[in-house]
Amino acid sequence: MRDNIINVLQNCDKAIDAFELQDMLGIHTVEETSLFQEEISKLEEEAIVYRSNKGKYMMIENSHLRKGIMRVNKKGYGFVEVDQMEDDVYISRDNMNGAIHDDVVLIEITSKMNIDRMEGRVLKIIERKIQRYIGLISFDKKGVGHIQLDDSKIKLDIEIPKDKSLNAVDGHKVVVELDKKINNSGRYEGHVVEIIGHINDPGVDILSIVYKYNINVDFPDDVKDEVSEMPMEVYERDLKGRRDLRDQVIFTIDGDDTKDIDDAISIKKMENGHYELGVHIADVSYYVKEGSPLDNEAMERGTSVYLVDRVIPMLPHELSNGICSLNPNVDRLSVSCVMEFDSTGKQLNYEIFPSIIRSRIQMTYKKVNAILEKGEIAEGYEEFVDDLKLMSELASILRKAKVKRGYIDFEVDEAKILVDENCVPIDIVLRDRGTGEKLIEDFMIAANECVATHIYFMNLPFIYRIHEYPKEEKIRDFLSFVSGLGYHVTGNVSDVKPTTMQNILSQLQDKPEYKILSSLLLRSMQKAIYSPENLGHYGLASSCYTHFTSPIRRYPDTTVHRLLHTYLFDGKMDMSTIRKWEEKLVYVAEHSSERERASVDCEREVEDMKMAEYMEKHVGEEFEGMISSITSFGMFVELDNLIEGLVPLRDMKDFFHFDEEHMTLTGEKTHVKYSIGERIVVKVLRASKEEKTIDFEVVRKVE
Repeated sequence: MRDNIINVLQNCDKAIDAFELQDMLGIHTVEETSLFQEEISKLEEEAIVYRSNKGKYMMIENSHLRKGIMRVNKKGYGFVEVDQMEDDVYISRDNMNGAIHDDVVLIEITSKMNIDRMEGRVLKIIERKIQRYIGLISFDKKGVGHIQLDDSKIKLDIEIPKDKSLNAVDGHKVVVELDKKINNSGRYEGHVVEIIGHINDPGVDILSIVYKYNINVDFPDDVKDEVSEMPMEVYERDLKGRRDLRDQVIFTIDGDDTKDIDDAISIKKMENGHYELGVHIADVSYYVKEGSPLDNEAMERGTSVYLVDRVIPMLPHELSNGICSLNPNVDRLSVSCVMEFDSTGKQLNYEIFPSIIRSRIQMTYKKVNAILEKGEIAEGYEEFVDDLKLMSELASILRKAKVKRGYIDFEVDEAKILVDENCVPIDIVLRDRGTGEKLIEDFMIAANECVATHIYFMNLPFIYRIHEYPKEEKIRDFLSFVSGLGYHVTGNVSDVKPTTMQNILSQLQDKPEYKILSSLLLRSMQKAIYSPENLGHYGLASSCYTHFTSPIRRYPDTTVHRLLHTYLFDGKMDMSTIRKWEEKLVYVAEHSSERERASVDCEREVEDMKMAEYMEKHVGEEFEGMISSITSFGMFVELDNLIEGLVPLRDMKDFFHFDEEHMTLTGEKTHVKYSIGERIVVKVLRASKEEKTIDFEVVRKVE
């Protein structure tokens, strides 16, 4: 009934009343009429169908109303993101109608603010996405708890009766759910679901953000029970059907503090002069059985979350740091992808098979880089130097081949926040990305492409990592901005293939603001996601790509391993298997993409908080940085260690005119002009760990 109603209304060129709609649906019986009324009410409630004041129905998409997601500013106004609309719709504080950040809302567009921006009002809250709220509880004289919400974008007055507080006390950070609205006031009654800890306890600040993104910290009891019964070493029975590679020289390269080791590598120079590269990945799916409590929890989490002082793992430590981790000098089950490359980086042959390996050594990037970049050999690495040099040789060939086909390296820097034992930041530095890091990246990309291509040509259901082509208008806007800076950049933007982006970046490479410009270009591109449909990976210039190499920390990779076992190793390719995975992979891809976004946002918010906390101790000090963005309310300045702060217009000693097209600020009296990419010296004016903000003031331009 539901689909039939939608189908009729979509093909109707005018609004129709209930009687006309029932007639077109061929509804005649009382039972059918009752079902119709039930379904049309649901569709109206979900804002899929609109009913006018005259009782006529049409699809929302054909009406003057729009459905979208509310994004609220700290000042109380918001913008609604509407599908199929390029620009967001502005909603003033007076027109919010009780909507809060992340609500799905139905809006009416009321006017046009300017050429690009529409203004509207909220008619209805369709769905409240946020179910739990994080905040600081304090009690009044009557014993009623009041919540000061962490997220200043959410404007809610929440009261907690004493008997619903879980015995929380003043200063506790708590997780709260709403129960009911109190009369017709703007107040809600709620209850405490969980006490995170006291605001002054080390690490509670980070946990508060973790809870905000619905990231599970602890594992459920049924998962713990399952893990407690699992073997923590490899037995003879586990070797059935596996190729024994324990006599081969295989090792791992990771960060200094890495404990969850997904990937190991090996290399040989073949008699014909070609390279044989082995990428050996932990066989997580052997231990994480489909449909088990462990598997369900891993799927729910979607990914491990890496924060400044901790990892919240996708799998319990017994697996992520133990039996699944490719630790040195112990037997481990793996899935191997062994590839043959010629001197141009062309892949000539490959094999994908289950294996057992024994890693010889757990190398670190720092020591590998010392060997490959400086010729300094750390103790214990002597016997592996030749292999490392051969790997570096192949990695260089593979990278050149990738660049030739259009691979885009934006060279994005990352900050590393160093903290003390109480998780207080003591320094912020740039994360190293040397030869060793690039080598592993090149080898993992090669393995991911190999596995994806193999299954793609078998025409079987699979999960791909896709990165779609950027929208042409976004690239045109970027080039228009660059030309406003006085740079002439050529490129056929009507054909936005990867080599076009490469060409644009190469023309900007020698510009002083290149880092900022490449970051702006990156932001104009679409986000990479998971999908059961292969649409290629634009940034890698890859026609077929997946994530196979990190099954300990990413659920899509675990799924890829499970599919390799199903199709290749067990030979199950019957129609029921295919239909099952066709249905399941839609959910796995969508959910994994969603959890990845939550993880990235959580990591970013924790970094912003710790950077602000670090700068609280440097108020009044001067730093040199680069103007990274200019807006109507001020300019953002990025310091060399990637800390970014705002120079608010309200604090500047002149009235500044904002030129949106060229992204400049010009003083009315002083005629001082600020542009993106300029280097300036700033003083730290304010910093707030709670607000996660840093404010600068300009000291002088750097000549």
